[in-house]
Amino acid sequence: MEGGVIEADVSAFRECLSLSWKNPYVLRLAFSAGIGGLLFGYDTGVISGALLYIRDDFKAVDTQTWLQEAIVSMALAGAIIGAAVGGWINDRFGRKKAILIADSLFFIGSAVMAAATNPSILIVGRVFVGLGVGMASMASPLYISEASPTRVRGALVSLNGFLITGGQFLSYLINLAFTNAPGTWRWMLGVATVPALLQIVLMSMLPESPRWLFRKGREDEGKAILRKIYPPQEVESEINTLKESVELEIKEAEASDKVSIVKMLKTKTVRRGLYAGMGLQIFQQFVGINTVMYYSPTIVQLAGFASNRTALLLSLVTAGLNAFGSILSIYFIDKTGRKKLLLFSLFGVVVSVVVLTVVFHQSTTHSPMVSTIETSHFNNTCPDYSTAVNPGGWDCMKCLKASPECGFCASGTNKLLPGACLISNDTTKDQCQKEQRLWYTRGCPSKFGWLAIIGLALYIIFFSPGMGTVPWVVNSEIYPLRYRGICGGMASTSNWVSNLIVAQSFLSLTQAIGTSWTFMIFIFITVAAIIFVIIFVPETKGLPMEEVEKMLERRSLNFKFWKTSSDSGEVQTQKTQSI
Repeated sequence: MEGGVIEADVSAFRECLSLSWKNPYVLRLAFSAGIGGLLFGYDTGVISGALLYIRDDFKAVDTQTWLQEAIVSMALAGAIIGAAVGGWINDRFGRKKAILIADSLFFIGSAVMAAATNPSILIVGRVFVGLGVGMASMASPLYISEASPTRVRGALVSLNGFLITGGQFLSYLINLAFTNAPGTWRWMLGVATVPALLQIVLMSMLPESPRWLFRKGREDEGKAILRKIYPPQEVESEINTLKESVELEIKEAEASDKVSIVKMLKTKTVRRGLYAGMGLQIFQQFVGINTVMYYSPTIVQLAGFASNRTALLLSLVTAGLNAFGSILSIYFIDKTGRKKLLLFSLFGVVVSVVVLTVVFHQSTTHSPMVSTIETSHFNNTCPDYSTAVNPGGWDCMKCLKASPECGFCASGTNKLLPGACLISNDTTKDQCQKEQRLWYTRGCPSKFGWLAIIGLALYIIFFSPGMGTVPWVVNSEIYPLRYRGICGGMASTSNWVSNLIVAQSFLSLTQAIGTSWTFMIFIFITVAAIIFVIIFVPETKGLPMEEVEKMLERRSLNFKFWKTSSDSGEVQTQKTQSI
């Protein structure tokens, strides 16, 4: 494609690494803003482990699934509001101030959660944290994108994605570190105040986004920053290009009414950008990633691993793979392109979710039987089992599904042999464990448990490099400058709304239709996502931001996704089809 397109390849990754000695200022900008991603990731990961211990302290949370979902999802409700108002704040006050406001909200929320004396106060803290995370989720990648050289923009925005997954990995390390400390979950949630304070300090010493400064008429400040970002031979060209783009935006703004949703949707480039940007954010959540991240310890327990500590340790492996996948994204996103990386990621997700579906089906249909003799060994028989018409047909899964008040004590010789169906309380749990037996309340003993861990690992390995980071990169570069904050806010809001729906429904779905059928739903959604990417998502690899708008203007359906924009530039003039 014409217009000064820079073809990004593997040299872009090497150039990104070379910034550490050639121009550390750019990395400083990207890392400081990327701490917002770290906060995002930490909150995502920490609640999954903290929830195991919150259930122990607040019995109402342990027995009521909706309360567990509320503790997780109220942060998402706050994030929806934070992302929605974040677009306006970004455009009105700047990217830097939006990040600082987000940090302040996150700090307040973390402190409230750490001091919570009941589930209600805990939920209030989760809302504050959500407001901060929602605002930072769009402000951080937007700041990085607008303060990065074009050639390494994708890699540096992917750094934000790496810090998200790094935050998740850090949260599991923190969870493991405090498993034996007094006030376990309070430490897990309270530690988040540290990175929030760190970002406040770092961002206070950094400038505003140069693109935003140009948009507000503060050109001298913007030029000074661009001279620090770009090599001397490229500075003047970049300044002129940005100045022309902003002047055009201002003329359009003066000649038209105020920005409105209706006007935006009538603008072809904005509409097509929103199709791609919002669609990617929605599918990112509906293919099931945050069921894995929010509930991975619970999923591990559903797969047959009873211990909280074991569940956290195995979840740490998936979090580590998630961080590793983000590093792969930094390498490949400017080499292979956004679209091919997305499709590779989604095809891998389909395979891994099929594995999880099969494993959980086998685990559910082959759980250990309940033995009358084993049950009578204890004095705390589950009431539902005592009154059952056909107790001889009960297995572990039927025992756990009968009532939240029931638990399964595995056989002492072999956990796959028949065990006992008992009342679920601390006394019974202690009696069971004193006899060197395993106590189950979430899942049942299974010989297929390790296959579930492999399925989760495969899911993360495939998801993280593509669907984990590319949607944020695309949304940071696909919208015209004038609409970038508002459109970014809309896309982030759609992400958090989708996140809320998935997080609020996952445990209820597993209870209503079973874990295997729940994962089967994700298979069909992922197939739909593959079709969506092929049709609606353009390739923005190597395009300067000013060229993205031109590309969307003449956008055509190109099913040959393996070809780059430059390969198909001639074809695009032959047949244009509005989407």
